Amino acid sequence: MKKCFFILLVLSSTTLLTAQNDVKIDGRLKPHLDQFFKYCDQYKIDYYDKLFKLKNIDIVDTLHVAPNASTLGMVTRDKDNNIENIIINWVALLDDEILKVVAFHEFAHYFLEYKGHICDDCGEIMAVVNSSYFDIVRDWDHQVKTLFEDSPVYKRRKTVAYLDTDKTSGN
Repeated sequence: MKKCFFILLVLSSTTLLTAQNDVKIDGRLKPHLDQFFKYCDQYKIDYYDKLFKLKNIDIVDTLHVAPNASTLGMVTRDKDNNIENIIINWVALLDDEILKVVAFHEFAHYFLEYKGHICDDCGEIMAVVNSSYFDIVRDWDHQVKTLFEDSPVYKRRKTVAYLDTDKTSGN
């Protein structure tokens, strides 16, 4: 009996540890997340550990929808103010280009550590709103370069690399 209880205890604790490493990713967002991670690799930005701190990257039907003002995506936080979910409004599914911009915007809040937005409506991925998501997609390479190179994570990484270089050169 004790042996059986011990085996159950070990199995349940192993299951709990495994469950903590699971993040539910909606399959409709997976191609955009994979592309975002390729850019992370290109810009040498770590994302793996952060990914598994999330609970969900999901399409939802609970965000505000209105003719003149809809919430197309957001991050949600736990009681300690840590981001635990990246959610995208189902309305963004109506066009894959809109979905791509909204997904990259929300991924950037978390993985690139954008705390806020760069402007109200300036035609960039990190704007509060965008009058034309299609203009952003037509300028995609520049948009992504700006998104990554202006991100807090990238700037901090470059600063640390610069400081490390100074130490090794003796200056």
